[in-house]
Amino acid sequence: MVESKKLKLERSEQLYKEAWELFPGAVAGIRRPYNFVPGEYPIFFDRASGGKVIDVDGNEYIDMLCAYGPIIIGHREKEIDDAVVAHLRDHGFCMSLTQEIQLKLGYRLRELIPSCEKLVFVKTGSDATSVAIRVSRAFTGKTKVLRCGYHGWHDWCVEVKGGVPQKLYEDVFEFHYNNLNELEELLNKHRGEVAAVIVTPVGHPLADEVQMPAPGFLEGVKSLCKKHESVLVFDEIRSGFRVNLGGAQKEFGVTPDLSVFGKAMANGYPISAVVGRKEVMDVLVDKAFLSSTFFPNSLEMVAALKNIEILERERVLDKIKERGNRFAAKVSKITKESGIDCTVSGAPWMPFITFNRDAKKLYKEMRVQFYTELIRRKVFLQPYHHGYIAYRHEERDLDYAAEMIAESLAATKEKF
Repeated sequence: MVESKKLKLERSEQLYKEAWELFPGAVAGIRRPYNFVPGEYPIFFDRASGGKVIDVDGNEYIDMLCAYGPIIIGHREKEIDDAVVAHLRDHGFCMSLTQEIQLKLGYRLRELIPSCEKLVFVKTGSDATSVAIRVSRAFTGKTKVLRCGYHGWHDWCVEVKGGVPQKLYEDVFEFHYNNLNELEELLNKHRGEVAAVIVTPVGHPLADEVQMPAPGFLEGVKSLCKKHESVLVFDEIRSGFRVNLGGAQKEFGVTPDLSVFGKAMANGYPISAVVGRKEVMDVLVDKAFLSSTFFPNSLEMVAALKNIEILERERVLDKIKERGNRFAAKVSKITKESGIDCTVSGAPWMPFITFNRDAKKLYKEMRVQFYTELIRRKVFLQPYHHGYIAYRHEERDLDYAAEMIAESLAATKEKF
């Protein structure tokens, strides 16, 4: 086994020290060092291309976090960037009125997504989920929300409650993925009061293994929502334009009332969408308010259209699925033979290696050791968040990543 050496990260550390003087926490949220392995992971990147990223110290990595999901094709995709630059040069992008490009993208989404009869464009996943909840409450005249999964940082759903009065989330209740009984109990307990049930169609609990829907789960959620006259919302921010061009709803054959898309829709450009049944969406005509200076900006719409064109033309999602299944099979074999108590999940779209809990809580130390070994071998994954596979990840990149996972598990076993 090749011995791992600590990366040279002097420039990253210096910039991080400087950033503390400018920004609270130096860098924002989940990009802070404690969400990786402090002292082992880079803190600042310099550039990216295809399926690789290079940090400010010149270390190059296979990027399997993909900016937490937006990069579906690859970094700095020339065809997409050229389309954006041409539109910027020839038309501009930030105006007092909407440009025609919005209609073109709207028509494409309506063609692709089963639940899309009408839609609105916003900027982020948190924007989209919050709009969906507002729309659901306006449509039903009810207040309570049942949620499953991560849905953003806004007051109604943020995990860290500092600065958020309890009254802003006291009508929101959680249930667990693949647990229909728990959902039914909540619907019965709050009978006649539930405006929406919002669920990620692919389960991705924080720091836990990725889950696929058990047979009948999504169908059961839809049936319960219909029975209780609650709006069913699919949060497809991660699964949209990755699991299927029509989202996980198309892949699994269950159509919600509303759904939200983002991340991979524009290969990194900031755009998201709320789509759904026209009678539900039409509350935004005059019953519920939605507006922003930047929501109609067109550059990201140009990027989304070109991205979708490439996804279709190159059969990108088919190839990602094929490579993802191959990678998962290889890594599953590696983990089983490693002697380490860990789990591979998320195949084929969202690979994640998690360490199973034990009474002595050694799994936490093993997780840190494993991801330390892996980053030293130039594979960029996150210890507490699943990864992604991009189109520009060639088979040799994924083979290398699998080999480095094997080495990292061996080194972890040797230590423990």
